[in-house]
Amino acid sequence: MGASQASALQLQSSLQILEALVGFDTVSSKSNLPLIEHVEAYLASHAIAFTRVPDATGTRAALFATVGPREDGGVVLSGHSDVVPVAGQHWSGDPFALRRDGDRLYGRGTCDMKGFDAVALAMLPELAKLPLRKPVHLLLSYDEEVGCLGSLPTIARFGADLPRPALCLVGEPTEMHVVNAHKSIATYETVVRGRQAHSANPRLGGSAVHAAALLVAELDRFGETLEGDDDPTFDPPYSTVHVGVIAGGSARNILAGECRFEWEFRGLPGVDQELAIRHFDGFVAATVLPRLRRHAPDATIETKRDIAVPPLSAEPGSPAEVLGKRLARSDAVATASYVTEAGQFQVNGIPTIVCGPGSIRQAHQPDEYVEVGQLDAALAFLRRLGQELCGGGTSG
Repeated sequence: MGASQASALQLQSSLQILEALVGFDTVSSKSNLPLIEHVEAYLASHAIAFTRVPDATGTRAALFATVGPREDGGVVLSGHSDVVPVAGQHWSGDPFALRRDGDRLYGRGTCDMKGFDAVALAMLPELAKLPLRKPVHLLLSYDEEVGCLGSLPTIARFGADLPRPALCLVGEPTEMHVVNAHKSIATYETVVRGRQAHSANPRLGGSAVHAAALLVAELDRFGETLEGDDDPTFDPPYSTVHVGVIAGGSARNILAGECRFEWEFRGLPGVDQELAIRHFDGFVAATVLPRLRRHAPDATIETKRDIAVPPLSAEPGSPAEVLGKRLARSDAVATASYVTEAGQFQVNGIPTIVCGPGSIRQAHQPDEYVEVGQLDAALAFLRRLGQELCGGGTSG
């Protein structure tokens, strides 16, 4: 069989697998077990070893598979199985049925990131046929879209009952460019509780909405001060603060008894993830809470952190970056303002880059799509990975 024929068959296999993966509704609020069971059956049919890593509830699971020597070292390909919701979006077709139009493959998760998952799964049996000197691992996680949580139980087992990879390639959509750094994220919910009263006499209570408005305005002001921390490799080139949801009050002529809002801080690598919450808490204590308690002495303002995902920090010359550049056949590197699971691997001592098919501009959008040419490029990337691992060119 010629190389071009083999490549065509690998692409056909990728498309078939992608069709199956898209068909599973794996919105993060739902179980991913039907998809995991499907992938397990596929791996078993190719005699590929795998380990299921369930979450505490038993309703979700990650999957870790290995081809080549079952030992420490080699490369882990990281992808997630969950997708963002489609509710409230206008799709021109069923989001959970793969639809092709020319070079575009439409469906929820085609870009973020079942396209990469499909390519990796299609290539595993091909890689298993090679005389690999170092292993290739695949980690399919869950709950990435709600905090990059689902990879952590598997990472914790690296070097214990699971092989510890030498480096990691995260297949989030980068149009197959090597991304060597991205921002962190910390998300919060703040609950302001005041005291209800008739708006004709505001001295009888304390408005939670007014207090929340002061806090949101201060977050906006604080965000503007961050624009001086310029890093031109990022877009935008500074850390950001954003308030996405706010709700409170019962009527326009009643001082609100409660108001809630959700906000986030996305920090450049090297910027303290606690920077925004420290400033926020200081403003609460010094300004807003004393004002709210003038006529509502039992008022409270409480903030809880929902998630905190570490950044991916640039490590020029790291084994992951060097390998990624060779496989991409480019010396260029880029950064991302979105968050991935890459930082979770890096903080656990595994050099990591992000490189995968599709454009982040399509992620989370109605009529999300990935181009067939991007999947073909990802297949070529992984074929070159197999050649590297047969030649002993990868450290670890």
